[in-house]
Amino acid sequence: MAVKKTAFLLAAPSSGSGKTTLTLALLRLFAERGLSVQPFKCGPDYLDTRLHSLAASWGGNSRTGINLDTFMASKEHVRELFCRYSSDADASVVEGVMGLFDGAEKSEGSSAEIASALGIPVIMVVNAKSMAYSAAPLLYGFRTFDPRVNLAGVIFNQVNTLSHYRYLEAAARDAGVEPLGYLPYSNAVAISERHLGLDISTGYDREGVITAMAEHVKKTFAIERLLDLTRVAFPPCDPVPVSGRKGGRVIAVARDAAFNFIYHENLEALGEHGDIVFFSPIDDERLPKADMLYLAGGYPELYAEQLSSNGAMREEIASYCRNGGIAYAECGGMMYLGKAMTLKDGALYPMCGVFDFDTTIQDSKLSLGYRKVVLEEMPGVELPGHEFHYSRISREGELHNIAAVKNARGESVETPVFRTENTIASYIHLYWGENRFFPHYLFTL
Repeated sequence: MAVKKTAFLLAAPSSGSGKTTLTLALLRLFAERGLSVQPFKCGPDYLDTRLHSLAASWGGNSRTGINLDTFMASKEHVRELFCRYSSDADASVVEGVMGLFDGAEKSEGSSAEIASALGIPVIMVVNAKSMAYSAAPLLYGFRTFDPRVNLAGVIFNQVNTLSHYRYLEAAARDAGVEPLGYLPYSNAVAISERHLGLDISTGYDREGVITAMAEHVKKTFAIERLLDLTRVAFPPCDPVPVSGRKGGRVIAVARDAAFNFIYHENLEALGEHGDIVFFSPIDDERLPKADMLYLAGGYPELYAEQLSSNGAMREEIASYCRNGGIAYAECGGMMYLGKAMTLKDGALYPMCGVFDFDTTIQDSKLSLGYRKVVLEEMPGVELPGHEFHYSRISREGELHNIAAVKNARGESVETPVFRTENTIASYIHLYWGENRFFPHYLFTL
């Protein structure tokens, strides 16, 4: 029997409208009310899910942010994830990505597609700093463009006076979208939002920032109405069966300030093949005894000096890989396995030296986009992933590329997937939470 609970997707006409601020504030406000609130993030973003987890965890109630992505996974998998992680929550909040209809190709993989697939209403965040009644056709267009999308409410950002909000309120009602309040501009909140994701140091007061965001939002926002407006019927979940077989293996996963871009569902899949043990390439001197090593992405360039100065760990990892240990590295993890890393100021730091290449942050441009990877040993099987980095390989030695890579439009991309011995590395972050055969493939190297 279906149960009614609060669930909605927070979207916007474009990036920079204030989705993240409002999402974090609402997660905390719901949690402070004693609700168990489950956060989700559309798209491949790692940072927002970490912040969501922090905002939603309150009073001993711990929640983990989950990625929902209909490019890297099927709609059925996205529905299953949403149902599974929402099953014991009182409310579920999904933060959209970019603009509501922005996808990998047209609206494919967009927030709108995910909201439609999940059957949950959309709440719009509109930056109305220089807008009044023009909000009406804007909202009307978003409400009527795709009849499968239920645009139920709107919150106006950058609105400093009640009189300004009255114009916007009338515009929303004329467009058939319920107004739920407004957010005045706050310099402190704006600065905090910009630095939440950029400043990953342990000394940054994220908890204080999220609390301040929640206090700022609740003054001019109809939270009770939002909870009522977005109540939807949740059917019973049919959980996808997992093997549960661990087989006595140990998987060493790097996780610290330098390496932390890890999909929760990828870890769940890895856990089916062995016991996961976390370690820090920054602080630890010994690599745990393991049957597999996973070096995820992150910000190794921000900790290049500490990583390089930990010679004991670099040698442990190099020895493990050179002696045939199974290892998989993504983006920042791949950079760490190179011979050296050069920072913007020209400082060069030796790394592990498993692969004969150097990486640099100098004169680099953003490489961004979804990817489809076909390994030469798995012809006909596409592994979904994405690429997002500002660094580049500045020097290449003898390297072996084991894959063909395409973008979301099916065009070839010159991003290699390297292999030496039983170590595989690439700039691409793969998602294997749905098709969980990739970890099995690694254990057959």
